[in-house]
Amino acid sequence: MTSTYLAAIDQGTTSTRCIVFDVDGRIVALDRAGLSRADIAAIGITNQRETTLVWDAETGEPVHPAIVWQDTRTDRIIRELAGDAGSDRFRAACGLPLATYFAGPKVRWLLDNVPGLDKRAERGEVLFGTIDTWLIWQLTGRHATDVTNASRTMLMGLSTLDWDPALLDAFGVPRAMLPEILPSSHVYGEARGDLGGVPVASALGDQSAALFGQTCFDPGQAKCTYGTGSFLLLNGIISSAPEINELAAQVEDNGGCYFVPAFSGLFAPYWRPDARGVIAGLTGYVTKAHLARAALEATAWQVKDVVDAMAADSHVELNLLNVDGGMTASTLLMQFQADVLDVPVVRPTVAETTSLGAAYAAGLAVGYWPDLDTLRAKWEADARWEPAMPAPERDRAYRLWRKAVDRTLGWLDES
Repeated sequence: MTSTYLAAIDQGTTSTRCIVFDVDGRIVALDRAGLSRADIAAIGITNQRETTLVWDAETGEPVHPAIVWQDTRTDRIIRELAGDAGSDRFRAACGLPLATYFAGPKVRWLLDNVPGLDKRAERGEVLFGTIDTWLIWQLTGRHATDVTNASRTMLMGLSTLDWDPALLDAFGVPRAMLPEILPSSHVYGEARGDLGGVPVASALGDQSAALFGQTCFDPGQAKCTYGTGSFLLLNGIISSAPEINELAAQVEDNGGCYFVPAFSGLFAPYWRPDARGVIAGLTGYVTKAHLARAALEATAWQVKDVVDAMAADSHVELNLLNVDGGMTASTLLMQFQADVLDVPVVRPTVAETTSLGAAYAAGLAVGYWPDLDTLRAKWEADARWEPAMPAPERDRAYRLWRKAVDRTLGWLDES
């Protein structure tokens, strides 16, 4: 491989970045790198999942603004599809419960609400895609997606890794508007324009990319990405994200206070759109430091909820959690996470693991790296936290967390 670097496009909800990595998986550039296309061996793509877009097949013009993953306008469609069968109606086929989160119901909403779109879709005049598909289309002209993004549509069959006719019929989505499903590490085509000729060689949903970037290739390994968004929930208590760690560290515990951030319902593993946020256990003793600590702890408890659900479904116990994201700078949160999971928590030296995962997958597709063992050898730990909380204390705290979660349920009146 004569080209020196790999580029990863990281398409988030509110930003677009391109990060350049070298053969050791280290970041070379986050800004203008002064590189030419001859320096780039391949391009990888990682993206926010579920966000849905439909565009004209000839002009490439979107027919409607994208519907972002947090959008809940499909709630009525979800209830109608659930009917008497409930939210698990399609779980056996696609692996997902009925929820506003996923792309399939969003496509149905567009077909119902954009005049004439349903007929155009049947004729193949418009194309659907999640954000990876839109980027691949713009870069290469190919209408394609990968399995990690397709798996979040509710339209792909788990047993075939292809669009499921029964699911398409249930959601009323024409096959003619759907992209081809390809492997995540795969040459989708060559870029056009300024990067003309450079292979676009991977596409992964952001969380799958981070898992790959953390080199979690073996059973019992997992990763968790901690975004900084949760810091914003304490607006009025803290003025900047780093303050939360300092504020929460002023107290030894949460003072009996539990915070459940169910602002748009509860997603995995509860899938309860009727839930709303709750602060439980408030007394005159509770200070803003206790609230800050409760907010940090809520993140760790939510991770535990998901880890427990994964273990129950897979019958594989977690033995190590790799972490990344802005909130991993909080040593208090990372120690609490190790305590409540009762496993070590490890942070890598390269923080941009989502982009790194896209670069790794692209590099494998074009032979930049030979195999997974090569990638494993490049991973390095920056910090490690060992569990230290006694089991009785952990069990009692978790019971109280679940009690607080119960208080959020059924709040939204759907009548």
